[in-house]
Amino acid sequence: MNDVYEINVAKARLREAYNAGNVDLLLTAFADEFTDMSSGKPSFFGADAKSVFRMRMTNLFEQHQATLIVTIVAIRVFASAAFDYGWHSLTLTPREGGEPTTTRKRYFETWQKTSSGEWKINLYIDNMDVAPMMPDADIPIQTTFA
Repeated sequence: MNDVYEINVAKARLREAYNAGNVDLLLTAFADEFTDMSSGKPSFFGADAKSVFRMRMTNLFEQHQATLIVTIVAIRVFASAAFDYGWHSLTLTPREGGEPTTTRKRYFETWQKTSSGEWKINLYIDNMDVAPMMPDADIPIQTTFA
């Protein structure tokens, strides 16, 4: 099977795990020892990353119904390693009532192909997305001419 296709299937499974609130299924996307550099959270490495991630996701799914939309910009494969990047748009609806909140983050993941042929995330990084703007929009406009 095509490696890019397999990673797409793994990302779809990750999305479905979020949407179902299924922590065990979600964790199948990640290597047993990975690096988690999630925005706004301390970084975790190795086996600690998976146990902390499990605890964080269990708490999240207990308190919220999650809806994840994944937009993959690109997947690049290099033998048994790969990376992908894009956006994750996550809507959280409080289980005890209240307004849903949506956050959109840019993400970057590296993947490793296991000895059994499965692709697993071994590095996850994200940060808050910023609205698109023209390249010079954040540069002050000169109002006087020489």
